[in-house]
Amino acid sequence: MTAPAIELKGISKAFGPVQANKDISISVAPGTIHGIIGENGAGKSTLMSILYGFYKADSGEIWIKGKKTAIPDSQAAIAAGIGMVFQHFKLVENFTVLENIVLGAEDSGMLMPSLRRARKELKALEEEYELFVDPDARIDEIGVGMQQRVEILKALYRKAEILILDEPTGVLTPSEADQLFRILDRLRAEGKTIILITHKLREIMEYTDTVSVMRRGQMTATVKTAETSPEHLAELMVGRKVLLRVDKIPAQPGAPILEIENLRVVDSAGVERVKGIDLTVRAGEIVGIAGVAGNGQSELLEVLGGMRPGTGSIKLHGTPLPLHGQGSDAAARRAAHIGHVPEDRQREGLIMDFHAWENVAFGYHRDAAYQNGILMNNAALRADTEAKMEKFDVRPPDPWLAAKNFSGGNQQKIVVAREIERNPDLLLVGQPTRGVDIGAIEFIHKQIVELRDQGKAILLVSVELEEILSLADRVAVMFDGMIMGERPADQTDEKELGLLMAGVAGEAA
Repeated sequence: MTAPAIELKGISKAFGPVQANKDISISVAPGTIHGIIGENGAGKSTLMSILYGFYKADSGEIWIKGKKTAIPDSQAAIAAGIGMVFQHFKLVENFTVLENIVLGAEDSGMLMPSLRRARKELKALEEEYELFVDPDARIDEIGVGMQQRVEILKALYRKAEILILDEPTGVLTPSEADQLFRILDRLRAEGKTIILITHKLREIMEYTDTVSVMRRGQMTATVKTAETSPEHLAELMVGRKVLLRVDKIPAQPGAPILEIENLRVVDSAGVERVKGIDLTVRAGEIVGIAGVAGNGQSELLEVLGGMRPGTGSIKLHGTPLPLHGQGSDAAARRAAHIGHVPEDRQREGLIMDFHAWENVAFGYHRDAAYQNGILMNNAALRADTEAKMEKFDVRPPDPWLAAKNFSGGNQQKIVVAREIERNPDLLLVGQPTRGVDIGAIEFIHKQIVELRDQGKAILLVSVELEEILSLADRVAVMFDGMIMGERPADQTDEKELGLLMAGVAGEAA
């Protein structure tokens, strides 16, 4: 019999009192796509970081192709034929693609010979795996889909036979995700072994051969993908039955809360990003904005949230709100009872080096409940954070933990808890469940629906069409800064919305 490409035996790892991995054993067959799923904080990324040499296990063994292998650091992992593409890319933004490929793998102190050899090898890899990318483009000039290709090429350039991908589609559009999986299929056909960490059950069911399930630091099951179902996997992940659809009663829309007329946004380079859109969001309804990333949705949320100026008219409860100058900033929007869950939690929603309790206060730190004379009432803040963590099941429930030390899904829960618990009249939500596991998705969706049922207005932006169709009551599609059409969510489908997202308007769609 062929030896497993990877075999982990009895792997355990603790961070202080937190047991991230507990006696985990797993075997991965060569030339397969092996999925690893679990809730945020289940220990998936920790396990793979041990395999890649970022962490050292407290106990256990690693076997590569039938040989016991010590992996004290990432260089040892690379030497063993392992490559890893992290959820947040490890690229130098002001370097070119070629420079990033070579970085850390130079032949000698002379850089030019390394670059010449890398350019030649890169061209061969691009053609073999259809991973085409401009080698002279700077990283900050290309999109996230292309950046991910660069990360894969980096691993292949270093002769990786085993490729680990951590939440690879978390920042990709649907079309970019489809392209990624075509690439992974090609890599598998070439004999590469792929470990896919994802929370998306659809990706597991469609693309993996085998799937392992983790829960609270332990491996609960490994099954052939063809012999399981999304419902069964979700139950294994969470430890209970999970509703894989949004459970909500029909909306009962009331008076308009948000009214947008002829809204236009021009960016710092003079490019018009939002081109005269009109939109109304009523009390007691969720309006979803669908569209491929980069078509004006982000700028729309930023104007409404007070993060950038615009022209035109926006009204809240019939009262005009400034679009530039005094009274148009984020603090004024919060004072007007507008909550905002930004699209990028790490850049716009949190300060990653600050404690959880400090992040829960951001934007609301001047509230009387948080004041103690001229000083902040830090004890009250921490007590408030503990209550929010308990209600939103943030793991670990430690107010003193820095935001950067939480998993992506738990970072998102902190931001969502901060905004929803303020009971806003209008909630702006950008990518509410990006990088969030199935149990947390169910919980966040439930909180948004409950806010709607309390008579609040929600404007939701998501690149996940499945999420838009199941959560929104009405869907507006943006393309090139314009709204191509609006549809009741129960009277449209992914095919029609996909045409609108591609710029096919009106009856043609």
